[in-house]
Amino acid sequence: MLKFNENNDVITEERYRAILVGLQTGGDISYSMEELAGLAEAANAQVLGKIVQVLDRPNTATFVGKGKTEEIRELAENMEADVVIFNDELSGMQLRNLEEIIGLRIIDRTILILDIFASRAVSREGKLQVELAQLKYRLPRLTGFGKSLSRLGGGIGTRGPGEKKLETDRRHIERQMTDIKAELAKLRQTRSVQRSKREKSGVPVVALVGYTNSGKSALMNRLLLECDKAEKSVAAKDMLFATLDTQQRSVKLDASHEFILVDTVGFISKLPHDLIEAFKSTLEEVRYADLLLHVVDSSYEDNSFHIAVTNSVLEEIGAGGKEKLTVFNKIDLSPDFQAPATNSENIFVSAKEGTNIDCLIEKIKERIFGAKMRVNLLIPFSRGDLVSFLCEKTEVLSMNYVEEGTRFEAEINQEDYQRLKAYEII
Repeated sequence: MLKFNENNDVITEERYRAILVGLQTGGDISYSMEELAGLAEAANAQVLGKIVQVLDRPNTATFVGKGKTEEIRELAENMEADVVIFNDELSGMQLRNLEEIIGLRIIDRTILILDIFASRAVSREGKLQVELAQLKYRLPRLTGFGKSLSRLGGGIGTRGPGEKKLETDRRHIERQMTDIKAELAKLRQTRSVQRSKREKSGVPVVALVGYTNSGKSALMNRLLLECDKAEKSVAAKDMLFATLDTQQRSVKLDASHEFILVDTVGFISKLPHDLIEAFKSTLEEVRYADLLLHVVDSSYEDNSFHIAVTNSVLEEIGAGGKEKLTVFNKIDLSPDFQAPATNSENIFVSAKEGTNIDCLIEKIKERIFGAKMRVNLLIPFSRGDLVSFLCEKTEVLSMNYVEEGTRFEAEINQEDYQRLKAYEII
């Protein structure tokens, strides 16, 4: 069974041997199949071969045609495969029929992604969210999972709820789902209270979003390094879905510029809808952020597709209209990169090399703190609260004590100016 240590490193050597199957009903699916191979590798499977069939529409009984099903069975037998992975979501009947014909465990793209999430989730909330998505997936497919659920042992697609016994009935699963939803609601309420406290403090939030493996966690670590907080770094690996649980770090640029940086789960094409629904509570941090950093892998040739997928998911979770800065990462791997047109400003960085990170920081400051104005203020001694505010929350250029109070020369934003303009002096 695939296992990970606390750093998400695989601690077992066993690898499952897989055949990948795709159905092309329209445009070219070569990229989607390449991505499926990456997902299989992330689940510790060794890809032995790929089969793609071109059809007008899926076969109701077996998804692919009868002849292609036999071809898959023969290839899997000749290559001694353990599992066959389909690039689309299969119905319960299709799963059952394919298993009976091919004689191996059949996995579809959805359960493959769910399996990866199940193995990588660390927090209690993350584990519950994945379990809820698994249960929603399995509920209408109880009959289709006949052989898979009755097998003992581990393997791709057997982790989590559902594999305990074939006789698990609908009511039992629905009770489990109800219990999980209740627990998630409590966790969501706790996070809501924490968010309210943060909003009262006035500290803005910047959220990293983007396609999986675009370098979001690496960018977070680079920003933390720039602020002398390298010890707060998060796990960053060159693999799909290296980060699942939302990570939050305080980033203090200087005495007057501090924000919360949030790293989120990466998106992917054909991301299971139930998984998006389950993770919506976690992704609420994106909806409430003051600024989104949309991280794009500039080294990938068709990154406009990645941008489109990310924007689609942002729309689905209600964050499509948020203020956004598009950050093209990994320019060290693509020196001749030309960015596609987007609806926001672009900035080009290398989280690995640190290229243009200073420019990114300035852009973030400009977006979330706004234009600053230099003012001279005279604060009476009776308003010690304003003196503390200026020292802690603004950029003080000079401070002198005079007979009438404390004189400040400071840089403040428009909002703070409205609060302090009564004390302005010429």
